[in-house]
Amino acid sequence: MKKHLLLLSALFSLNGCTTTPVNEAELAAELAQGRRSREAIIIDQAIEADSYDELSGDKELFGQTHINVHAFNGAALVTGEAPTEALRSKIIGIIRLVDDVKLVHNKVAVAEPSDLQSRTRDAELADNIRSALDKIRTLQGFNPAMVKAYVENGVVYLMGKVHRNEGTVVINLVRYQPNVKQIITVFEYLD
Repeated sequence: MKKHLLLLSALFSLNGCTTTPVNEAELAAELAQGRRSREAIIIDQAIEADSYDELSGDKELFGQTHINVHAFNGAALVTGEAPTEALRSKIIGIIRLVDDVKLVHNKVAVAEPSDLQSRTRDAELADNIRSALDKIRTLQGFNPAMVKAYVENGVVYLMGKVHRNEGTVVINLVRYQPNVKQIITVFEYLD
């Protein structure tokens, strides 16, 4: 909690002149769409940074696993691979103890960590999805910053605070992207 308070203090007192993990462009885009407060976005970024700090500090996990943590309104989406159920459980246990985590979506596969080629394909697919989201014109007032798309082994995870009709359009758009194996939504619906 102390690290978290120092991070928030630094963000507000330095007025953007900081080396913290806050992504100012992402923050500005999300604030423009008005569905989350500045504090909520900063807390989510702190959850992600604290999660990585905790996981990378564990020698048993380092080098044996491939883990990604994404946060949205206090919900942590944990994806990747761990070679055993025990390591997967350990990862989720660590994330549950991170300050401000309200809910954990455990999507860690019990498998050997993915290789660089697989991760490169995932990154390309995620970029294609983000580009496609930028082209949505059928929803009045839709801002792509409302939706976060993450890809792990061809599985697309969608997070965000959306209306059901927005979620449906996004899901249908993603469905037609090449190399999508599955779509898992962890949307927070407004209606």
